[in-house]
Amino acid sequence: MNVQRGPIEPVRLDALTGLRWWAALAVFAYHCENLVEFPAFIARWLQWGYLGVTFFFVLSGFVLTWSMRPGTSRTTFYWRRISRIYPLHLVALVLAIPVFYSLHPDPAQWWVKQWSLPVIALSVVVLQGWWRDPVILFSGNPAAWTLTAEFFFYALHPFLAAMLWRVRRRGAFVAVGAIAALSLVARIAAIAWPAGWFANLPWPVLRMNEFALGMALAWAMRWGFAARVPPWFVAAGATAAFAALTYLPSLGGIGQWVPEVATAISALAIVSVASREMAGGARWLRWRPIVVLGEWSFAFYLIHATILYAVREAGGFQPWGAPTAVTVVALAAVAIAGAGALHTLVERPVESRLRRVWPAAPRPR
Repeated sequence: MNVQRGPIEPVRLDALTGLRWWAALAVFAYHCENLVEFPAFIARWLQWGYLGVTFFFVLSGFVLTWSMRPGTSRTTFYWRRISRIYPLHLVALVLAIPVFYSLHPDPAQWWVKQWSLPVIALSVVVLQGWWRDPVILFSGNPAAWTLTAEFFFYALHPFLAAMLWRVRRRGAFVAVGAIAALSLVARIAAIAWPAGWFANLPWPVLRMNEFALGMALAWAMRWGFAARVPPWFVAAGATAAFAALTYLPSLGGIGQWVPEVATAISALAIVSVASREMAGGARWLRWRPIVVLGEWSFAFYLIHATILYAVREAGGFQPWGAPTAVTVVALAAVAIAGAGALHTLVERPVESRLRRVWPAAPRPR
């Protein structure tokens, strides 16, 4: 019997890049409710679109741990993450400010905030997500609050990764179990004491379990774990779970566990798709147009709200109908085109140039 002596070398997983697109599209659909009065049967499903962010957080921990290599210093890691995220964030912020800020905001336009340089400055340095006050949390580019959480995760990743390097697959699963147990205790505490200090901790702290879960599962896979659950089964299970949450109000308090349900489904989807791709499958998720959209998904996520609210400011809240449905599709196309332009002209070239400023340290022989 062959005994695995070390973690496998990471390979590119295009199917996971493709999944990013579907998560970004879910967030876009969710925010479309601020522009269009959807029929109830559609709105019931769109309400779950915000959980695409949960998927992003789990995937972020997975991908960073899947791709990590020995010999990469913390400073190099941090510079790479800044190079990847920050330039596009600044461009998207500049595009968002004229839409979301005014010196004399109209009270009827609730999404337009009073101009405040100190508040916007928090968005510039990606610290807005440490506040629960919506004026600060959603300051600058409203979608960018998640970047505060991501930078917090990045700050901790090298230290958590150092602990993972010391364990194998069994240790990774112990970490998965510990994260699940901690998440369970945290949710019980939040339900039991909704006004307590724990339930009102900043979002980067409360969402750390999602990122850490992705890390632990990636490390388990690098030590030979492969999920035998096919992606279609995960998709069917997720559909059934959210159909129950949507159409069975008798479930009552179970709705309070939606974040944990979404985290578990996201984790299972990621390891299922990654395992299937490693075995040569998941071809439909590796279809090149979907992978390209996944590569553009970060830009799409950062600019989609700016486009939606700019249209609402120009035309108001829209009743549902065939013309409105066409408008939503057209706005998605505009956001995709804008994302492609930003990825090609800003995200990719600027990241490449910045990474050359701080090249990786040579790996030990």
